[in-house]
Amino acid sequence: MVEMFAAENGLKGDPRLQAISNAIRVVPHFPKQGIMFQDITTLLLDHKAFKHTVDIFVDRYKDMDISVVAGVEARGFMFGTAIALAIGAKFVPLRKPKKLPGEVIAEAYELEYGSDSLEMHVGAVEAGERAIVIDDLVATGGTLSAAIRLLERVGAQVVECGCVIGLREVKGQRRLNGKPLYILVEPREIDGCYY
Repeated sequence: MVEMFAAENGLKGDPRLQAISNAIRVVPHFPKQGIMFQDITTLLLDHKAFKHTVDIFVDRYKDMDISVVAGVEARGFMFGTAIALAIGAKFVPLRKPKKLPGEVIAEAYELEYGSDSLEMHVGAVEAGERAIVIDDLVATGGTLSAAIRLLERVGAQVVECGCVIGLREVKGQRRLNGKPLYILVEPREIDGCYY
């Protein structure tokens, strides 16, 4: 996996990145003790920061001949739909089990405390289509890895994964099978801690 931060890839000093970071609320000890939750709902409330977020992704992907933007449930939907509209691609939701009404294919992945899976409608993506995967945050890479495997099983070419927030070193970086990972900002800290 090639991990790229926007500030190190042509956007160094771009004030939009600081505005995005500042718009993300950090909630200590949520959903459990020791977790510093990166809450993007406050980013969505700030229309300028939200627009900056979408614009940076659109500028990156608009000339890459992307036909599929796959958004990971649920926060990936918020950014993925806007990106898909702006670059002229279709949006494909990757959902948790039993949320899609039609025939689906599924891909399981491991969590720190168990396992989960993502599902996609059969026929939503065709062989040979160029896809990106969008989510709000990457920590271990498990969910993104499942998304990549799901898309590749139907013959899509996954070009890159894009996340609004990401750790400097994704703990499960080998899980992405060499796919590039583009991250806008690092997690915000409180008292020197972040998660």
